[in-house]
Amino acid sequence: MAALADEDLKAQLLGAILPHVAFDGWSETSVNAACQDLSVTRQMVALVCPRGAIDLAVRFHHDGDEAMQVKLQKSDLNAMKIREKITFSVCARLNAISDKEAVRRGATLMSLPQHAAEGAGLVWGTCDRIWMAIGDSSDDVNWYTKRLTLSSVYSATVLYWLGDHSPNHQDTWTFLDRRIENVMQFEKFKAQVNANPLAKPLLAGPNWLLSKIKAPSSAPVVDLPGNWSRRL
Repeated sequence: MAALADEDLKAQLLGAILPHVAFDGWSETSVNAACQDLSVTRQMVALVCPRGAIDLAVRFHHDGDEAMQVKLQKSDLNAMKIREKITFSVCARLNAISDKEAVRRGATLMSLPQHAAEGAGLVWGTCDRIWMAIGDSSDDVNWYTKRLTLSSVYSATVLYWLGDHSPNHQDTWTFLDRRIENVMQFEKFKAQVNANPLAKPLLAGPNWLLSKIKAPSSAPVVDLPGNWSRRL
């Protein structure tokens, strides 16, 4: 019950802080304003958000991931080709964002050196969710390259979207189509390399190393930034 109450308070804090983020960013000033709006003490906030604004910014990102997940679960992804699945998923994630200015301010926050690793982890986690939702079953070097390339596409698309004022963000979707084309070309190149017997010795080393990193299911799960975990 206590955990549920904590999540309720965090959700209320997130709703209260968003109007202030547009003016003061994800900052202690915004947190204090949210406390005043909810008539809660800063000590109460510290119990559920020890790091203050950064914890609420992370929660904002995770809420967007959850909204995307719900959208994807309700959609007939099996009827789509892989390219359509990726495009649809990225569009679903961007459409799940309720406050563009909060994302802009969040991007600024996560670009700071002390938060850059966590910001990258959040993007990686989003892309991991997308690949899992569309049925990715890779268990080798492809697991990493797929998420790496999609993280690059997603990050670039978000930055473009933040400055896009075209009707219904049509310019963003055109931009995304071009980036997805780059991913498809890369995947085609990887398939050609994997099919080449001469390339197998070159891939043996990286695949062996990744097999040691991704151990059997009996290995402990390690929590990583962005609310995603891998077995070591």
